[in-house]
Amino acid sequence: MDFEQIKLHLNAYKENDQVIDAAKYLLYSFGLEHENFAGFGLREAIPNLVLLTTEGELGEPQTVMIPPNLFDFELNLILNVIAHEMLHVRQKAPEQTVEDKNEREFQAYYEMLFHKNFPKIPDASDFHKKIFGEKAFEYYKRMGEGSELQKKYATQKAEIEQLINVLP
Repeated sequence: MDFEQIKLHLNAYKENDQVIDAAKYLLYSFGLEHENFAGFGLREAIPNLVLLTTEGELGEPQTVMIPPNLFDFELNLILNVIAHEMLHVRQKAPEQTVEDKNEREFQAYYEMLFHKNFPKIPDASDFHKKIFGEKAFEYYKRMGEGSELQKKYATQKAEIEQLINVLP
């Protein structure tokens, strides 16, 4: 299915206030499903900010909370933010739990830039890529100077730096 068809489907969902159904449709359309996903829930909307969260204990099924105005934003941004949260769903699954929050966030922002786990996700704008890169650097820094986690992710950090340096 092409991107324009997907947008048509999303508009139909939006017209009928079916935000959760639209989000489920994106999971299916872009190969984001995971067995540790418990479903979507609604959270409070924050004007001019697309904020999603993944809720649930480590090792337990996860619920992704989305705002009712999610589909007021640009589709590539929405897809990247949903992919970020769906990576958290995977990271919190019993068979592959990533315990450290800084590691989880770094991995998720890296995914938003390079789409290694979710190759069907389109690139975000250069503006948003810069934001994702800065957030990744923030979590990398929080891992602790010279820590084992920083050493583990040094190559990915360098990839992000290279990407950010060539953006206009």
